[in-house]
Amino acid sequence: MSERSLSAIVLAAGEGTRMKSSRPKPLHLLAGRAMLQYMLDSLADCSVGNVVVVVGHGAERVTKKLQAAEPDLRLTFVEQHTQLGTGDAASVGMTGLPDDDGPDADEHDVIVLPGDMPLLRPATIARLVATHREADAACTVLTARVPDPGSYGRVVRGKEDQVLRIVEAADATEDELAIDEINTAVYCFRRSVLAPALRRLSPENAQGEYYLTDVVAVLRDAGYRVAGMEVADAAEGEGINDRVQLAAAEAELRHRTNERWLRAGVTLVDPASTYLDATVQLGSDVTIFPGTILQGSTVVGAGAEIGPHTRLVDCVVGAGAVVEQSNGRDSEIGANSTVGPFAVLAPGASVADGTVTGPFYAAGGPDDA
Repeated sequence: MSERSLSAIVLAAGEGTRMKSSRPKPLHLLAGRAMLQYMLDSLADCSVGNVVVVVGHGAERVTKKLQAAEPDLRLTFVEQHTQLGTGDAASVGMTGLPDDDGPDADEHDVIVLPGDMPLLRPATIARLVATHREADAACTVLTARVPDPGSYGRVVRGKEDQVLRIVEAADATEDELAIDEINTAVYCFRRSVLAPALRRLSPENAQGEYYLTDVVAVLRDAGYRVAGMEVADAAEGEGINDRVQLAAAEAELRHRTNERWLRAGVTLVDPASTYLDATVQLGSDVTIFPGTILQGSTVVGAGAEIGPHTRLVDCVVGAGAVVEQSNGRDSEIGANSTVGPFAVLAPGASVADGTVTGPFYAAGGPDDA
C-alpha cells in the first residue's frame, strides 16, 4: 500500500435505543468482545497513524472499556455532546486529528466508519483505501447490493460509474427507492477536502440532521471525483440496530472463529453446536465435543478434550486434560487430569495435575481437588 498518511474516525456516538438496553450500543458483546472492538480490528490491514473514536451515549463507559480492552492501541476519544447526525459526528471526529496544514496535506486520507458493523473484514477496508488512491478520488464510498434496501441510503451513480449522490431512504423518490445499491456508511476521504465539505452541510432534510452522506453531493458539485467500491460480501455492510441483528452477527462471527480453529488443527466434532469466544486460546490437537461453550480468557492446552455439554469461563485447562459434562469459572484444571462428568468448579478452584474425579463441587482456593 502507498506511503500516504492515513487516519481513521470511528463514529460510535449513536444511542441505539432499539437495543432496549442500559448498555451503550458499541459495548454490546459478540463472541466475547465489544462490537466496537471489531470496528478497530477492521483497520488491521491498513497503516493507520491516528484513530479517533467519537463517543456519545455512555461516553465514559465506552472510553474506559476500550482503554482496558485495547491497551496497545493509540486511540483519541472525542465526545459528540448533542446527537446532530453523522455529518456532525464526523466534524467532531476531525477535531481529534492532529493539525495537517503542511504542503503535503493533500496526500493524507481519512477513513470514516460507523461503530456498529462488526462483520467488516480488514481486507475490505484495505481494498477500499487502495481503490480510493488508484482512482485519485476525493471520496470513495463502500457500497453493497442487497435484495431489500429497506431504510439504507441509496447510491445514485452517473457517467463512468461515478457516485453522484447518496439519498437517505426518508428523502428518496420512488425511483431512487428502487435502487438496490446501498451506502454502508464506510468512506475514504482525501483529508484536505473533508473539513470544508462538512462545513457546507445543511440539516434541511426529513430528520433535521447533518448527513455525512450529503458530503458526496457537496464534493461532486465542487468538481471532485467520487468513486464507489462494492463490497464482495454484502453481509459486511450490515449495521447492528437491534437484538435480532446482533444475534445474526454473532452467529457469523462464531462461524468465522470455528473455521479459524479448524484450519489451525483443532477438532470440533460438531461446529454448529460449539460456541467459542473470539478471546479463547486453544492448543494443537485439542478436541471439542458437541454442546461445549468456552468463554472469556479460557486457555486450553495441547491434546486436551473438552465436552460434551461443558461450559468453561475464564479457565485454564492443562495439556492432555479431559473435561466432560462439567462447568467451571475462573478455575484451573491441571495437565492430564480427568474432570467430570457433572463437576462444578467455582471461581478460584484448582484441580491438580493427573487428578481423576467424578461428580463433585470444588469451592475456590488452591488444590481443591
